Amino acid sequence: MSQWEVRVAIGLIGLFTFATIPQIAQATPFAAATEVTASSALATLAVKGRAPKTGYTRAQFGQAWADVDRNGCDTRNDMLKRDLTNIEYKVKTRDCVVLTGVLVDRYSGETINFVRGNVTSMEVQIDHVVALSNAWQTGAFKLTLIQRTALANDPMNLFAVKGRLNLQKSDGDAATWLPPLKSFRCAYVAQQIAVKAKYSLWVTAPEKEAMTRILTSCPKQLLPQQ
Repeated sequence: MSQWEVRVAIGLIGLFTFATIPQIAQATPFAAATEVTASSALATLAVKGRAPKTGYTRAQFGQAWADVDRNGCDTRNDMLKRDLTNIEYKVKTRDCVVLTGVLVDRYSGETINFVRGNVTSMEVQIDHVVALSNAWQTGAFKLTLIQRTALANDPMNLFAVKGRLNLQKSDGDAATWLPPLKSFRCAYVAQQIAVKAKYSLWVTAPEKEAMTRILTSCPKQLLPQQ
């Protein structure tokens, strides 16, 4: 696949579908004919230094866990519903508020019992695969508020994970933090590349070097389709 074909295929990831909120990005699966390896996609991303963090706040990415798809559930609960099993919902919430469930953590391989509560909810957190601060410093400062809100709530950029690992990661990129479960690192890096391609973000030189090193062990790793 030529570099031009790679760029066309990556472009399909960034197609926006329009619902009640204009310009909210939705991950668009692409057909097998346009499957792209993570390595090929990485080669198309611009390489630059980090922009200043000046102006960054969480508010620059819209309301936290906004109901961007207007399904009546906030994004956090949508991700818990997607990633947990054996779920119990709070009554009279139309199966929106997750009370309990079981998470098989992508980052550690551990099984975690989630229980909703002021303290216990912290055991399972929703990680931005490309951290919002990192996104801001690698191009998101150029996006509109609506586009940044889409990025912050895009299921492609969100995993329910072990809370302590999410805190450990903070706003790190692939050069400074990787999941302790080595068998997931290829998929993790591919996920970051897909998000950066979708939202026209760049990578830093150390970040690209780290991603390339990981992908040498899995050259056929594909970009996620959603």
